[in-house]
Formats: sequence, structure tokens, C-alpha cells
Amino acid sequence: MLTDEEFYALFRDCKRSALHLEMRDKYGLDSEEGPFQRFVRGEPDDYDWHAPWLKIVRDATAAGKKIGRVRIVTVPHSDYTRWSIANSPLNIEAGEDLRWLPRHGVGDIELPAQDFWLIDDERVVWTPFDDEGRYLGSYEEEDPRLVSQCRSAWGRVWAIAIPHRDYV
Repeated sequence: MLTDEEFYALFRDCKRSALHLEMRDKYGLDSEEGPFQRFVRGEPDDYDWHAPWLKIVRDATAAGKKIGRVRIVTVPHSDYTRWSIANSPLNIEAGEDLRWLPRHGVGDIELPAQDFWLIDDERVVWTPFDDEGRYLGSYEEEDPRLVSQCRSAWGRVWAIAIPHRDYV
């Protein structure tokens, strides 16, 4: 498993790109639970919880790297997806190219079993979650066949995913 520092170093050390495929309708990250519950209750958010990630994105994109994300989501949207949509402009302002793909639009694309980051189109870092959406840690994939599968899945998903501005 990668330590937090090793995980964050992926974005500092990559040469060209870090591309993320998310496929869950709900995540149970401890850092997000309070802000998510405030959203559900209709309360305002100061987004302090999101600042570390936004800094990583700003630093990477300022260095000329691409940070991309596709979120495959079920329609109608879960509360968590609605919250993600509401927060997405922060990611985009920081430099992320963020897109959405309704799950029914995936078609015959062979998707891996879990979320991943594709680093420089050469390395895969899995970001698995349990059934309740709790993050289990991240680890790098070395099997060239699985890296190739992720590269292919990313390319196909990216080609049909809808940019955030058009999705909303």
C-alpha cells in the first residue's frame, strides 16, 4: 500500500498526466462525511476539507501536467453524486478536466473492478473502496495486461464522457 505521502507524490512526480476513473455512486471518506451531511441538510460549506486536493491540482497543472477525471454515475443521481456535481466547479477552477458518464452509457466498455489513477499512461494506481465506500488505501499495479486494460478503458470512457459544463 502507498503511504499518503507516496500517493500525493504521484501528482508531483508524474511527467504528463494523472487520469482518474471513478465508478461508485457513494464514497465514505471520513474527510467528506461532515461536508456531505451539511450539503444534505442544505447548510453552507467553507470547503476547507477540499483545499489540500485543490492545491495538488493547482500545483500539477501549473507545472503543465493534465489532471483528468471521469465519474461514471447512476441516473437518477444519488445525493452523493448531486453533492459531487455541486463541488466540481472547485476542481475545474483548480485545473482538473472533469467529465461525467451516465452508467447506462458505458455500453460494452470493459471496466476494471475498481477505481484507478492512470499515471503518464504507463502506471496504474488502484484506489479500492469497500462496500460502504470506505477507502482501503492505494497500490500500484505492475501487471502490463491490467495496465493496458485500464489504458483502454480510460480512452474509451474519456471519448464519450460529457464535460461538466455540458453535463449540468
